Amino acid sequence: MNRRNLLAALAASPLAGSTARAQTESVSRRVGRPKETLLLEDFQPKSMLHVPQTVVERAKFPVVDVHTHWSFSAKTLDGAGLQFSATPEELLEVMNRRNIRTMINITGGYGKGFLESHTNYDKKYPGRFITLVEPQWGRANEAGYAKMQADAIESDAKAGARGLKILKTLGLYLRDSQGKLVPVDDKRFDPTWEVCGALNLPVFMHVSDPEAFFHTTDRFNERFEELNNHPDWSFHGKDFPSHMELMEARNRVLARHPKTTFILLHWGNNAENQALVGEWLDKFPNAYVEMGARIGELGRAPRTSRKFIDRYQDRCMFGTDAIPKGYNVPQQIFGDDLYKIYYRFLETEDEYFDYAPAPVPPQGRWNIYGLGLPDQILRKIYHQNIDRVMRLQS
Repeated sequence: MNRRNLLAALAASPLAGSTARAQTESVSRRVGRPKETLLLEDFQPKSMLHVPQTVVERAKFPVVDVHTHWSFSAKTLDGAGLQFSATPEELLEVMNRRNIRTMINITGGYGKGFLESHTNYDKKYPGRFITLVEPQWGRANEAGYAKMQADAIESDAKAGARGLKILKTLGLYLRDSQGKLVPVDDKRFDPTWEVCGALNLPVFMHVSDPEAFFHTTDRFNERFEELNNHPDWSFHGKDFPSHMELMEARNRVLARHPKTTFILLHWGNNAENQALVGEWLDKFPNAYVEMGARIGELGRAPRTSRKFIDRYQDRCMFGTDAIPKGYNVPQQIFGDDLYKIYYRFLETEDEYFDYAPAPVPPQGRWNIYGLGLPDQILRKIYHQNIDRVMRLQS
């Protein structure tokens, strides 16, 4: 009996479970197949599929990237002093090549930090850059914080701020004077949400993280490699709330402030469950979603994603979570390759391609499929929806 027939016969035998596997491995070694060891991190298989490979150099229509970071605070709770990852001229080189009309910097700090970004980017190149303001998290436990923060946002708005960014600081990092995590729906922030509504400042809200980050980092976790490389990204255990507890607290904020517009970043922070995100959009007409760093989820469920976008085409926005340089975050590096992947995902029906620039995979070991959206929907996602919400163009 030759090697192939021997293995086939063994596979068809009534032996079950570990015994069959052990005997198969034993027979394989006896017939001459060497047993090799390969670290998972070194496994980079090349697809053998012969399918169309489309390169989309420029977006079909002008793009507003609603989720970028060209500045960031060196300290988690301090946005007064910012570090800048790229000059506006460096950003414009890529923007002009890729048909990006406007970039929105969602981590624009506050006070002096915000003014520096607004002056050097927004004012220098009107219409090309927009800087958002952030709360002063470091003062959240001070007496009178609620009014102070609302007044500060009003002041920043007069200075040119076009919206407010909420980091996952709220809910996962910010703690009260007793050391307890401050919940997302803490009422001390109600004046902040109200002033944003009164001033027509949309709140760009990042609450929670991928669902897998709240599960044990083990062999069943689809983001094992990502969490193993960044163990501090795990929110499993300790005193962290669950993923759904964070979502429910955020939704209570949306319900309490119906006149305030909320742009829920990362596809509502629940791209793994689009049916539930759709329920939220049905319930909260003041909510929108953007896709930054989530085409890896959307693209592996293309039929579900296409149906979702068809239904909520007036509520979906384009974002990348692009980071020029400076953050130690591998999955979304600003540049030509990043935008070409996003455009390919939205504009083509290509199959089984990488969802981020090399090295892949940064998040999980899967590939994605293009949606092939029609022009009417592409225009809305690329710029019309955010233009309407932020009144960017008349």
